[in-house]
Amino acid sequence: MNTVSAFAHREWGPLYATVRKALVTEKWRAVPMTLGAVCLTALFQLVQNQSWGIGPVRTIGFVQAEDPLWVALLRTPLSLFVPALDLPVWGALAQVLLVFGIAEICLGRWRTLVIAYVSTLAGTTYARIGIAVGPEGFLGLPASDAEVVDTGPSAAVVGLAVFVCWCYRAWFTAALVIVAMIVEVMVQDNLAGKEHLAAIAAVLVVCALSSLLLRRGRQRSTAGGGRSGAPPMRS
Repeated sequence: MNTVSAFAHREWGPLYATVRKALVTEKWRAVPMTLGAVCLTALFQLVQNQSWGIGPVRTIGFVQAEDPLWVALLRTPLSLFVPALDLPVWGALAQVLLVFGIAEICLGRWRTLVIAYVSTLAGTTYARIGIAVGPEGFLGLPASDAEVVDTGPSAAVVGLAVFVCWCYRAWFTAALVIVAMIVEVMVQDNLAGKEHLAAIAAVLVVCALSSLLLRRGRQRSTAGGGRSGAPPMRS
């Protein structure tokens, strides 16, 4: 039990302490962006299930690889909050509330949004490249995937989970998320699963670049005789 407790404290202790302190001291004010995102997702779900609503939601929030690039880029910000039509909405709402909420507390709202959109754009970009390569090429996709509607927060959720784990050195949890996404692709070889892997790859690149910048910053600070340290996560 002591070993398990020590592992849990090392893996999740700093993250738990940060989230708990914010929720105790600020309550719902700690996650205003997350609550807004949950409401927006619920609103999109309500509207797109009306006979008159699917058209407007499709126009502003549905992204497909067959769309012109500029159209996809314009729709991407809202596509993140449009739940997939073939999946239960409670799953999307739970993902946004939990993962976005933790990320907003630990990273700050702007950093959370940046990582979320980097992850989503990575998945969308991969879809276009994979279809251009074709099913015979490495990591290629069939042409039929160009018509798949690419909406929902899943790629952003996966990317944020990995980035938060990197920030708080929760290596086991990060590895667990990555392995789970690999298994997902092996079990169900579809576009969504491969986009999740693309999102992870993009976030790992961001982590590597951030580590490099931090290392250089510490080296310069040390050379200049000043103190060094990691910047605070929230902003």
